[in-house]
Amino acid sequence: MNRFSAYAIIGALSGCVSVLVGAFATHGVSDPRVRDLLEIGARYQFMHSMASIASLTFWNWGAARARFAPPVFFVGMILFCGSLYALALGAPRIVGAITPIGGVLFLAGWLTLAWAGLQLKRPDTKGSAP
Repeated sequence: MNRFSAYAIIGALSGCVSVLVGAFATHGVSDPRVRDLLEIGARYQFMHSMASIASLTFWNWGAARARFAPPVFFVGMILFCGSLYALALGAPRIVGAITPIGGVLFLAGWLTLAWAGLQLKRPDTKGSAP
């Protein structure tokens, strides 16, 4: 399996997990604080799962730098969303100190995509601007 396929699979599975967590938060949790933590984590996980998949489109259209964005998003999801999920499951409050690191990685992933955008080429063979 190549890196492109691995990123696609991880992004898709992460999106699936985010939907499961969101559904659990909505239908299986009565504590409002726990529900909020899970919903926020699921929302950010979903959004960055889709961003990871969008990165593959950039990469496919000639923006090779976009290959750096998915791993940054994935680590951001583990730290940001994972820390929120851990807090929802009763982890000590100190775990919340990890959350902003994940947020910074989300920003870095988006900036990486912006940087990659400078390399984008139209996917057609003409290569002319719209």
